[in-house]
Amino acid sequence: MTRPLGLATREAYGLALAELGRERPEIVVLDGDLSKSTMTKYFAKEFPDRFFNMGIAEANMVGVAAGLARCGKVPFVSSFAAFLMCKGFDQMRVSVAYAGLNVKFVGSHGGISIGEDGVSQQSVEDVALARALPGFAVFVPADEHATRAVVRAAADHPGPCYVRVGRPKAPVVYPDGCDFRVGRAIQLRDGGDVTLVANGLMVAAALDAAEALAREGVEARVLDMASVKPLDEDALEAAARETGGIVVAEEHLLAGGLGSAVAMSVARRRPVPMGFVGLDDTYAESGRPEELMAKYGLTAERIAEEARRVLALAR
Repeated sequence: MTRPLGLATREAYGLALAELGRERPEIVVLDGDLSKSTMTKYFAKEFPDRFFNMGIAEANMVGVAAGLARCGKVPFVSSFAAFLMCKGFDQMRVSVAYAGLNVKFVGSHGGISIGEDGVSQQSVEDVALARALPGFAVFVPADEHATRAVVRAAADHPGPCYVRVGRPKAPVVYPDGCDFRVGRAIQLRDGGDVTLVANGLMVAAALDAAEALAREGVEARVLDMASVKPLDEDALEAAARETGGIVVAEEHLLAGGLGSAVAMSVARRRPVPMGFVGLDDTYAESGRPEELMAKYGLTAERIAEEARRVLALAR
C-alpha cells in the first residue's frame, strides 16, 4: 500500500517542542549547533532566552543540561543521534542516569535512512546505548502524529528520556492522531497467525508486509512498539500466546535494540519462534535512503519473508 508521506519526525519534534514552550516556561532547549537540522530552530526563534546553542561540544552540553535540571528546569537536548549518544554517553551515565535527573534527549537523523551523509552520521547504536542507561525511557515514534504525542509524553515523564527521530518524510501511520502511552504498544492490525513488532519507519513497512501476507491467507498482527523502554511485556505475551510467532523489525543494529528487548521478554514469559529484521553486525554505506533500506533488508518484503520462516517453525 502506498501511504501518504507526512512530515519528517524531526520536523514534528521541532513543532511540538515550540508548542510545549508556549505552555511550560520551565522548558529550556540545548542544541549542538544543529538547530536547523534538528528543528529546534522553531523553539529558538520563539524563545531565544530559553535556547542555548552549545556548539560542537556534546559532552559539555549534557553536563549543562544536568545542571539546569538540578535548578528545576526541564531541558530538551538535541543533536544528531550519532553525536548525542556516542559523544555524550559518559555524561549521560554519570550526570543524568546515576543522578536520576529530568533531562530529555532527542536524537535526530536516526538510522540509515539519513542516506548520503554516511557512517559518521548514521546512528545505528543509539537505541542500544540509551536502553543500557538505568532509569532512561526510550521512545521511537513512527510518524509525525506519533512524534507529537511522544514529545508530550516525554515532557510529562518523571525522569530521563531518549527520543529518536528521523530525517526523511515519514509515511503517515496515524492520520487521526496517536494515543501514545509510555510502556504501551499500539495494536494497528489484528491477526492470529503471526505478530509483527516494529517502530520508527519500520512500522509502515510492517503494515505493508501484513497486507502482503493477507493476500496469501496469513493474518498478521501488527504492534507499534514506540515505547522500547519501558516495554509492553503484556502485549508481547498475549501476542506469543495468541499468534505463536513474532517478527521484530527495526532500523538499528540487531544487537541491543528493540529485537533484543522483545526477545528477552518473550524468552522470560512465553517462548515462541522469533525472527528479526535489522542491521546484522554491519554499518551501512552512503547512498540514497531508499537504496540503503533496500540493500540492508529494511523493507516490507524482508519482513514478510521472515514472517513466513517463523510460521514454518511454529507449525
